[in-house]
Amino acid sequence: MSAVVRAALVQAKWTGDSASMVETHEQYARTAREQGARIIGFQEVFNAPYFCQVQDDEHQRWAEPVPGGPTTRRMCALAGELGIVIVLPVFEVDGPGFYYNTAAVIDADGRYLGKYRKHHLPHLPGFWEKFYFRPGNLGWPVFDTAVGRVGVYICYDRHFPEGWRALGLAGAQLVYNPSATSRGLSSHLWELEQPAAAVANEYFVAAINRIGVEEYGDNDFYGTSYFVDPRGKFVGAPASAHEEELLVRDLDLGLVDSVRTQWAFYRDRRPDAYSVLTDP
Repeated sequence: MSAVVRAALVQAKWTGDSASMVETHEQYARTAREQGARIIGFQEVFNAPYFCQVQDDEHQRWAEPVPGGPTTRRMCALAGELGIVIVLPVFEVDGPGFYYNTAAVIDADGRYLGKYRKHHLPHLPGFWEKFYFRPGNLGWPVFDTAVGRVGVYICYDRHFPEGWRALGLAGAQLVYNPSATSRGLSSHLWELEQPAAAVANEYFVAAINRIGVEEYGDNDFYGTSYFVDPRGKFVGAPASAHEEELLVRDLDLGLVDSVRTQWAFYRDRRPDAYSVLTDP
């Protein structure tokens, strides 16, 4: 059965300040809705630079509460005004010394549904995330939205298959993966891993990457954001490798059920044989 949802994602350049980034993304959301999109997702820590290229306490200033902070409140109002679901990645503070790399999910009526906190944190040159963030501790939530069941994974998480599978077991039909990924070795993995995860777990994936070189480092974020279906096929062409872009695509969520019937991976799982996977 067809259940087509028009979905959007944004890859954007850092403008130099948080206020203009929020304004830019609000305009992208309005444009997406004018084009018929019913859900949109933004890139990792969308309203800040990717400050993890350096280690400096001053970057804690980008953090705000979720859902009580100004960005989440503003985007809740926008979602309700436009009637669009928003996947909103921000730097979260949850009390003194408690910081997370987080994505809020806001329903099309403006209700805050909950948040995902990034589990897997890289710590190597250009990606000093353990300096800033605690590991995620809210599990693998899947949110019942106006467009279907939506999950979130964040950037470095994508290298770990367990979370992808947990989202599938929880009934995800569409998983947004906001990222900050730079040129080099990861560009090959970017093309490979998320289509493979979509196939293995039989859902749609929205892969979002930042674009450009930013002020706190020399990482060259290469965009090429895309949607991929449960058969691992790109839904339309990926976005530009050099320019900002709003991507809007039609996703037939009915394909999730048909693929799961054809390729019965969930039926044929053997969790009784997987205990070794929980060994440290």
